[in-house]
Amino acid sequence: MSTNNIIDDLKEKILKAQEEGDIASLYVLEAKCHDNFDEETLIAYYANILELALERLTDVLEKAIQLDMTEVQDYATLRALYEYAIEHYSAGKPEDAAALFEILSGLSKDKNFAMAMKVHNKASTQNISFDDFLDKIADLDATNSAGNFYISSFKTEI
Repeated sequence: MSTNNIIDDLKEKILKAQEEGDIASLYVLEAKCHDNFDEETLIAYYANILELALERLTDVLEKAIQLDMTEVQDYATLRALYEYAIEHYSAGKPEDAAALFEILSGLSKDKNFAMAMKVHNKASTQNISFDDFLDKIADLDATNSAGNFYISSFKTEI
């Protein structure tokens, strides 16, 4: 298959996933996107994921329900929203990040995720820099071992 055919096929799969609101499928295609798209296209790709996640967030809040990490679309939605919060935190916008972490802490049925978001919220509310959060609070080795998409382990007892 030629490069143009690969890219056309990838774009078709992305469009289908977007039309279906399938955030999980977009994450499945993520590695292929990195291999085939330029930076500008990747930014638009992630913006589409975020837009779908925010639409799902609106639906969830309107229905006053919680997301279930065992459901693939819920998992993907939480991941996208978490990445958005981390983006704010790492960009030096702790107030915005804190608000997102607070929402995320009540959005999932998963108690471990909710507790981790409360830790994130507390750190960002206290204006602890993202670098200090990673260096002094987060246990990245334990988080990697756990295989979570979010920072789930911490160096100190919370």
